Amino acid sequence: MSVENTAKILNSSNQQIYPPLESVTRPVLDTATVAYYLNRKQQTLRRWATYQDGPLNPIRVGGRLAWKTSDLRRVLGVD
Repeated sequence: MSVENTAKILNSSNQQIYPPLESVTRPVLDTATVAYYLNRKQQTLRRWATYQDGPLNPIRVGGRLAWKTSDLRRVLGVD
């Protein structure tokens, strides 16, 4: 199988590949990424944001939810 065919297969599956949390250097992450690391649905995180009753509280960046990477690491116990 050629590299082009492999890329098409990966892109057609609509699945994003996430790196290990230890290697993430961005200060904030989007809801989909945080949901992946916490093994929760995105809607669960949105509920936490609305009711402020979850283990993480988001900030708003440009009207969108952003989750601090440091808070995610703290909750998951990743150093």
